[in-house]
Amino acid sequence: MARILITSAIPYINGIKHLGNLVGSQLPADLYARYMRQRGHEVMFICATDEHGTPAELAATKAGKPVEEFCAEMHAVQSEIADGFRLSFDHFGRSSSAQNHSLTQYFAGKLADNGFIQEISEKQVYSNADGRFLPDRYIEGTCPNCGYDKARGDQCENCTKQLDPTDLIDPRSAVSGSTDLEVRETKHLYLRQSQLKDRLDDWINSQEGWPVLTTSIAKKWLHDGDGLRDRGITRDLNWGVPVKRGTDEWPGMEGKVFYVWFDAPIEYIAGTAEWAEAKGLDDAAWRRWWRTDEGADDVRYVQFMGKDNVPFHTLSFPATIMGSGEPWKLVDYIKSFNYLNYDGGQFSTSQGRGVFMDQALSILPADYWRWWLLSHAPENSDAEFTWENFQSSVNKDLADVLGNLVSRVTKFCRSKFGEVVPEGGAWAEREAALIATLTAKTRAYEGFMDAMEVRKAAAELRSIWVAGNEYLQEAAPWSAFKTDPELAAAQIRLALNLIRVYAVLSRPFIPDASAAMLAAMGTEDDSWPDDMTAALSVLPAGHAFAVPEVLFAKITDEQREEWQERFSGTRD
Repeated sequence: MARILITSAIPYINGIKHLGNLVGSQLPADLYARYMRQRGHEVMFICATDEHGTPAELAATKAGKPVEEFCAEMHAVQSEIADGFRLSFDHFGRSSSAQNHSLTQYFAGKLADNGFIQEISEKQVYSNADGRFLPDRYIEGTCPNCGYDKARGDQCENCTKQLDPTDLIDPRSAVSGSTDLEVRETKHLYLRQSQLKDRLDDWINSQEGWPVLTTSIAKKWLHDGDGLRDRGITRDLNWGVPVKRGTDEWPGMEGKVFYVWFDAPIEYIAGTAEWAEAKGLDDAAWRRWWRTDEGADDVRYVQFMGKDNVPFHTLSFPATIMGSGEPWKLVDYIKSFNYLNYDGGQFSTSQGRGVFMDQALSILPADYWRWWLLSHAPENSDAEFTWENFQSSVNKDLADVLGNLVSRVTKFCRSKFGEVVPEGGAWAEREAALIATLTAKTRAYEGFMDAMEVRKAAAELRSIWVAGNEYLQEAAPWSAFKTDPELAAAQIRLALNLIRVYAVLSRPFIPDASAAMLAAMGTEDDSWPDDMTAALSVLPAGHAFAVPEVLFAKITDEQREEWQERFSGTRD
């Protein structure tokens, strides 16, 4: 039994996430966690809401609520939606937790002790009306490059040009709209990543089998242009982890908080500490996952994320870990994803474009979305969601191939043998050939799942379903029953057992349908089919079963057209 630590990039608190966010981190992480649990491994699957930073304050202001209240409400909403998609986190925490405050301050202190923190004076815009320094994103104005009148102080969303606040024409506070701004000097802390460049480079070079997407992005940040730059880790904000050097005050840093991208990855560790506290366990329970001197030396740590998060997880967070000088667990494998686009354009949280997680669950159960998203995961290139493709995949894969097999077998058995596994007859060459095929395909499926090759695993699972359909087509027990009822009984007995096997193999992808199939077969035996011959004999003759409700209803053209129209604009 292995010990596997799994984290997915933590979703930002400023709104409900869209399907592109889901397939880029949480959903494939859940697939892997579920599979590894089924294979008997000890799994710790951690996620959280990312609650600090400028957008959280802006979203709270827009909602007319204190930021603490807004974050608490949105955490509850995101947690409920995660449950709706059957994301099997061991703990879904909050980056605003006391544990994350403490650990972030702890790491900052260790980094400072080891010479990896530098205080730098810099000029920043101050709003007299707001009585505060404004982060670049809090400043809006007209872009000097394209004339867009809502450009931010860090970048123009319209023409994508990188900007400084002082570049903007007619700058104003995004908080109050005030133009009473001035440039003042302020101090910030910088993480001296550049001092760890060679160590990070050697570490990345030592990783075998990482996705090209992951390593190429990391290498670009390490070597392009001026190479890896030091990074500011503090901000002048009201909401966040107060800047402290461990438990001590940090002179000159009063009223400042740590930058969200410094504290957010530390929440993976803190979230595990939150899990331990929620379970009533001591610190040793979580530290055995994270400290290699306290039991984590045998842990395999896997992270899942979209490509935009790769630099922080390959460079900034490892720099924090390395710079602490302590034996904290470094990631072993980073599974990164490209983008999922939406119907000829891009998903966008800020613009409300696409299908969002709550909307998706309001029109179809989770398994429909889980199957399509995972079977079309944007692993090697960007992928695109279209309603036509979604309808086709659901109808062909889930309804025609899997659902139809379950329905045909159970209904035929009920009509000819009753609602029990029939007895009589024996397997012959056709059944032996099916077992050989299923054995080979299951081993291939396991290989793809172990390697986190999501699309290939989905394709192999579908081919396992197809193999059962092809067997039934050739064996035709409905015809055999007329001349040789004993043979038909043996074939249907195998087919009912096959439904149980499909339930087990399919659970990581479609957990609700899997549970319905096992319930219909009247069994709680969810043992993995290591021996296919034995697996196809688990349900004995005389074992009672039930004909399940339709597993997957087909999506009609009318439904598809309605949804296409409904989600063509922007979210309210």
